[in-house]
This record gives sequence, C-alpha cells and structure tokens, in this order.
Amino acid sequence: MVPETPAAAAALSVVRRFCSPALLNHCIRSYLWGAMYGAVHRIAYDDELFYVSALLHDIGLTEAFDSHTVPFEEAGGQFAWVFGTAAGWPVERAARAEEIITLHMREDVSAAADPEAHLLQVATSWETVGRHAGQFPADARAEMLARYPRLGFGREFLASFEDQARRKPGSAAAASVRNDLAARSAANPLEGP
Repeated sequence: MVPETPAAAAALSVVRRFCSPALLNHCIRSYLWGAMYGAVHRIAYDDELFYVSALLHDIGLTEAFDSHTVPFEEAGGQFAWVFGTAAGWPVERAARAEEIITLHMREDVSAAADPEAHLLQVATSWETVGRHAGQFPADARAEMLARYPRLGFGREFLASFEDQARRKPGSAAAASVRNDLAARSAANPLEGP
C-alpha cells in the first residue's frame, strides 16, 4: 500500500510524465522493495518521505532534469527539495528528501543513521546489480516483476550511467561504470528469464 497523500500523488504524476516506462517501474519497484525490506527487518521509517524520495531518486537521469555538470543524484536531490517545498513541506523535510536521494549513491548508510536512505540504497542496489538478493524471495520477485515489469531497465540504466560517466567523470555513476557495472548488471538475478 502506498501513502495516500497529495505529495505522494504528485510525485507519481511527475515520474509518469518525465520517466520512461522502464524507469517509472524501477522507481515504483524501488519503493516497494524498500518497504518490503523495511517490514521484514522492522525498520521504522517515514513512509511518505521514503515514497517521494524513491519515486524521484532517478529524475536527474531524465532528459528534462539532467544536469551537464552536477551528478544525477545531486540534481535529483535538488529537484526533490524544490518539489517538497512546492508541496508545502517544511524546508527541513524537503532537505531530507534531497539528502536521501543524494545518499543513495554514497557509501552504505545504516538503518539506525538514516532509515529512508538505507532502504533506498538496499532497494536500488538490488534493482541495478542484484545486491541483497537473499533478502527478496523468488515468489516476491515473480509477483513484483509481473506487476511492474523491467521493460529493458537494465540496458537503459547502463546506457544512462555510461552517458553520465562520459560527461561527469568524477561522479558516482562514473565510479560504478569503472567498477564493472556492465558485468554486475548482466549478472543481476532480476535480469534473468
């Protein structure tokens, strides 16, 4: 069940408008995987904040919001700050969305230090390279992919990161590409038949 708030509905409208179908499904799956992981591990988190952050976490990869100088996660975080303040959130809450999105591409953040960023890191690393595979049972995988298919997400994501790496060689995306993202992506169990 997703949060039923005006900000949550607006975030879904934004990603439906600006993301490809594959990226849209990835963002939705990222929220759902994170929520599933959080429930199993009894991680208390702000559901609306996590949902909005998960949906907007890759907005910086879209043509409309890609920055040619700022790493995509920072551009996406800044977009989330603008989005949050426009949604009527206090500045501190909007800043949390920015922080969560930026942190999802940084070193691991513990659930105790930042539950929403931790959930987003776990979910997106599962989605992109199959990390934490043991946390997501085969039946849950099948159900999720039937409801929100990948639609070539792995290829699209790799191409986006390779583009980011060419234009922003000091970015976390470039580091991922140098760390053999292509092979890790291809080995992701979610990319299999």
